Amino acid sequence: MRTPPLSEPWVSAIGELRRRGLRWTPRRRLVMEVLSEASGHVTGAEIVDRCRRRDPATVPSTVYRTLDVLEELGLVRHGHGAGGQEEYHVRPADEHGHLHCDACGGRWELSASEAGEFVAHIERHRGFSVDLSHLTLVGRCPDCAAGQRAAMRRGAKRGP
Repeated sequence: MRTPPLSEPWVSAIGELRRRGLRWTPRRRLVMEVLSEASGHVTGAEIVDRCRRRDPATVPSTVYRTLDVLEELGLVRHGHGAGGQEEYHVRPADEHGHLHCDACGGRWELSASEAGEFVAHIERHRGFSVDLSHLTLVGRCPDCAAGQRAAMRRGAKRGP
């Protein structure tokens, strides 16, 4: 099966790889093809699995080295999910963090403007520069929080 040609910005990345003295190999092309078809967040293991579906000889270290270079080029952004697993955001438009509901597993992006006061507070009071892409706040979404409150009210009405 012939894959469609890479589009921008992936095509430009080929030239940048060569400018950095890196070869344009079939394995790197495969990683970029897989990423060009992805959107949002994907773990490194998922990228390796998708590559292996097309080429079973895919070596994870090649995938991760390619991801490192593509992150330097701004085509992917590395972060961590609520469970600590690594994940990559493909072609991130803006730096962002994440919200994760520990009840339903829902995930939402947290924009820099939404996190601004929190990040500024940490920087002002701790002198700590926050990398928002590595920030994941775990808690409860509005629906799960409401369900938890309702369950607590029902339990309180029953009494001991």
